[in-house]
Formats: sequence, structure tokens, C-alpha cells
Amino acid sequence: MLNTRLADTAYSDSKPHYEVLNGLRGVAAIIVVIFHIFEAFATSHLDQRINHGYLAVDFFFILSGFVVAYAYDDRWKQMKMRDFFKRRIIRLHPMVVMGSVIGAVLFYVQVSNVWDVSKISLMTLLLATLLSALLIPATPGTEIRGLGEMFPLNGPSWSLFFEYIGNILYALFLRRLPTRLLSLFVLIAGVGLAYFAIAGPLGDICVGYSLTTTEFRGGIFRLLFSFSAGLLLFRLFKPVHVKGSFWIGAFVLIVLLSMPRVGGAEHLWMNGLYDTICSIIVFPVIVYLGASEKNIGTFLTRACMFLGDLSYPLYMVHYPFIYWYYAWVKNHDLTFQQSLPGVVGVFIGSFILAYACLKLYDIPVRRYLSKQFLRTKMK
Repeated sequence: MLNTRLADTAYSDSKPHYEVLNGLRGVAAIIVVIFHIFEAFATSHLDQRINHGYLAVDFFFILSGFVVAYAYDDRWKQMKMRDFFKRRIIRLHPMVVMGSVIGAVLFYVQVSNVWDVSKISLMTLLLATLLSALLIPATPGTEIRGLGEMFPLNGPSWSLFFEYIGNILYALFLRRLPTRLLSLFVLIAGVGLAYFAIAGPLGDICVGYSLTTTEFRGGIFRLLFSFSAGLLLFRLFKPVHVKGSFWIGAFVLIVLLSMPRVGGAEHLWMNGLYDTICSIIVFPVIVYLGASEKNIGTFLTRACMFLGDLSYPLYMVHYPFIYWYYAWVKNHDLTFQQSLPGVVGVFIGSFILAYACLKLYDIPVRRYLSKQFLRTKMK
């Protein structure tokens, strides 16, 4: 269903949005938070509970490609490239900055045997915060937490780094491709993703957060297929008659992202095949069905609007709490049951902080920046 979202009142020329897709984005963001909570008790990808939560990023990338194509494909005759980049930066970057600042503030209370923050000077932390806010990745061995992350103050920023790459490729290259060539590009990217997942060393696509060769290559494959598939999906999109697409999509996402590891250490390819099927087949179908349904009712429309508005702030502010929770669990050698008060605190605290950031920071800042830098209105 198409509707105008509260968060987009920051823009005077925003198009109506697909509310079911926004609601599904919110469901996926919640699963990501749960997935990250359980990371504190995993020794590897093999025994991670809510095992496939990382696939939510691939779902986000497909959604992003679809929404970007919907929002901008018909605007290029009246929009310059710099205007497109202004709009995307205004939409995405305020929460990148906020996530970096929150991560920096909480950095010193996340003391753990995994990382020793006492050796990090204030100037080093300030520099790391600046680089993170500018979305400049840290290199392995030089980042301040010592875990090899691109963005050690707020780990999920890695996907925004790739999101920006996707937007750049769209503006410079992908939008210009005829549909047949775009289809070929998607096919080649899909083969690359499938090969990495099935024949690669990990047996999954839980990659992209580091600049190491394997991580970065996997992140690029995830971005290239899913984002371009979203672009292609919009070009080919013709609504079908469907009812209950939100509930169907939400149920399928919850089941697929919570699925235990497939195949174990002996058959890594099996899990890679699972990831491939989810990313290349199931997620595009969910997006297609979600975009097709109209007239979902007032209550569900409001619920999807709320989930959609909150999804991005929630994704961008929850992980500093995860660092804190992880350190607390490891320092005291807690079981999941013993850590339940922390689980509740992380979960509820992330929602409260995300909502506060949305209302008091993200929307006002985007509205201000739009008035200052987006002077040309579009039809």
C-alpha cells in the first residue's frame, strides 16, 4: 500500500511509500537486534542462535534498490547528479553520525577481555569517531577495538558503507543500463554471490564488516546482487492480487532468519546454498508481494509506518548497546538465562533511544538540511 510516512515530512516532494515494505523492514531490523544479542554466546557462525539473522542485510539491500528505483528512476530528466547525492546523504547520513557518537560515548564502558580500551587515548577515540562519522573505514590491525571491524564504534555502519557504493553505482552506471543489460548484470552478480556462498571458505554470506579480502569480496557480492536485483525488480514490477502480504512476509522472514545452521562444519556448502536461495529467490518474492498489496487497513498502515520509521534508527543505534552487553556477559561468564535483565535492557533501551533519535534528531535534522540544500522541488 502506498502512503506518506511521518519521517518523510522532512521532504516537501517525497513520493508515497510502500507501507508493507516499510513494515517488513522494521521486522527485519528487530530480528537483527535479536541476532546480535545472541552473538555473545556464539563461538562461531556454526553455533549462532537466530542463526541467519545476517541475511536481513541482503533483504535491506533489495528493498533499498527497489525503493531507490521507485523514488528516482523517473526524475533524472529534472535532477542533476549532485541533487541525487544530496538527497541520499541527507536521508542516510545523520544517523551514521549519531551512531558513531553514541558508539564513542559508550566505548569506555564496554571493558572486556576481548578488547582493552584503557590503552586508547582520548585523541585516538576522537579521530576514530570522526572517521566513523565520515564513513571512512578503519583497516584491520589499526582500528581501536582490535576486532578487525571497518567501524569499531558502531559495527553495522559497514552496510551503510556498501549502501553508499550501491547509490554511487546507481547514479553513475546502473540506472543507465537497458533492462536487458541490467538483467545480465543481476545474473552475473547472482552467480558470483552463489559461488562465494556455496564454494567459498565460510559456507555463508555473513561477511562485509571488515576490509580483509574475503570479507570485502563477500560484501561486494552481497551489495551488487541484492541492490541491483531491487532496481531490476522495480523495472519489471506489475502488481499482483494478494492479501495478507505483510503477515506472510513477516512470518517467512522470521522463520528464514531464525533457521539453525544448515549442514554443520562437515557440509559448509549446504548452508551456502540456503543463503543463496534466501537472497536470490525468496527475498525478491517477498518484496514483490509486499509492493503489490494495497488497502491494508488503518491499523496495519499505522503499524507499518511506525516500524518503517523506526527501522533505520534502530539498526544504527542498537550495536553500541550490544558491545556493552557482550562485555558484561564475557566479564562475568554469564549464561543467557543469567543475562536476561541485560537482554531486556538492551532491547528496550535500543527501541527507546531509536525513537528518541528519530523524533528529536533524525527528522528535524533532515528537515533542516532539506530546506538548506534541496531548493529544487520535483513533481
